[in-house]
Amino acid sequence: MTEPLDPRLTILYEDVHCLAVIKPSGLLTQGRPREGSSLEGLLRRYLDPSHPDRVYLAAIHRLDRPVSGVMIWGKTPKAARRLHEQFARRDVEKHYWAIVPGHPTPEEGLWDDWLCEEDTGLGPIVQVCHPETPRARHALTRYRADRSGSLPEGCCRLLLWPRTGRTHQLRVQARARGLTILGDSTYGSDRPFPIGIALHARSLTIHHPILRTPMHFEAPTPEHWRMSGIILPEE
Repeated sequence: MTEPLDPRLTILYEDVHCLAVIKPSGLLTQGRPREGSSLEGLLRRYLDPSHPDRVYLAAIHRLDRPVSGVMIWGKTPKAARRLHEQFARRDVEKHYWAIVPGHPTPEEGLWDDWLCEEDTGLGPIVQVCHPETPRARHALTRYRADRSGSLPEGCCRLLLWPRTGRTHQLRVQARARGLTILGDSTYGSDRPFPIGIALHARSLTIHHPILRTPMHFEAPTPEHWRMSGIILPEE
């Protein structure tokens, strides 16, 4: 496997059809290939340093700029279409970790909300709204609280399995329950976090777009989490 050209890149899997990587916190998912501007730009330069604009590369899903974790990209139109179809059918499993103050009650269950995005005119951020609000979108997330490992005082880890993929879904649903993710000042957190926010796309389970074989990718806890004293079981 070709070595990444930039130390911010971690390649989990690559073949002629698709590419799985770890997105670092603080980096945009998409943008032009200018060096350092986005994960997409870094990947294009990795795939073709001489002509990054000529590379076919499709983002199958996105992570917010302050969020870290696993992402998969399509390297051909056919692979991208089939990967998109799996997300549309909800045939993938996405697993996230979040560090929040407090503890949910009950300790596990399903968050079932309707969300309105910024461009609905209801506010500057995504928010929970009435299901009959125009353009409201359904958001479902299975969650479980976990206190194992070393965590900041008064905090717990949320294990999150979103069934839908709405803008800022996990951030908004957590905030609506008084569990704003550490560092997420956009949604009211007053607790600092060294880089980005304490939300990490821990793993992604999907089928290969051509071979149809199952693929499971995991991203370890980011180093700046450990430097902040957050030591988590890597199960």
